[in-house]
Amino acid sequence: MVNDVKKRIIEKIRHNRISTEEIADIMGKKGLFENAFPVNRGHFAVGNIKWIYAYNESNWSIHEQARDIERGDIVLIEAFNCGERATIGELVTKFMLLHQRAEAVISNAKLRDGSGLIKHNYPVWCKGITPIGCFNVKIDEPLDPEIYRTHKEMYDGNIAVCDDSGVVIIPKELHNEEFLGKLDFIAEQEDIWFECLDGRNWDTYDIVCLKKYKDEKEPGK
Repeated sequence: MVNDVKKRIIEKIRHNRISTEEIADIMGKKGLFENAFPVNRGHFAVGNIKWIYAYNESNWSIHEQARDIERGDIVLIEAFNCGERATIGELVTKFMLLHQRAEAVISNAKLRDGSGLIKHNYPVWCKGITPIGCFNVKIDEPLDPEIYRTHKEMYDGNIAVCDDSGVVIIPKELHNEEFLGKLDFIAEQEDIWFECLDGRNWDTYDIVCLKKYKDEKEPGK
């Protein structure tokens, strides 16, 4: 479920194409979703996180959970006790993106079918590519309840922002009006910095460290 403020945050980031660096800066240079690198360059994605998982070298649970993906979701895939095996490949990625209308797929595990993912230019971020995938077998024993609880709480329902630099996650406690205001500030600051650099030929010490533009009512004029 996407509430009004959360929806406005997502739309503002998408409309202004606010980068992962800027989002991380707002959060005190935090929020990195580690080991998620772009398979294809030039994509930008932001949306609600749908957390799903593979475990014990099986991706059966992913096929089950993929049915619940909603339009606009960013699908975050984790793998538990899967070693370096890929969780999914081209087929499941296509189902998530084209049939379920997910915004992107992100994972801190590996994926397979690299040639297909690249050929179709899918918006995918992952740990890497391998030809060795998980098995499609049903595991009778469920994922450890504590792992399920902590990781679902950690990721599900948060906001992911993805670009060529990687993925950052905005936690639920920041889905508020204050964060919306910070998005406006960071976008304005970037505009001012580059105006001072390109238009006024200032050096970065004056711009970033001394912030001399604050001494002027109308920077760049």
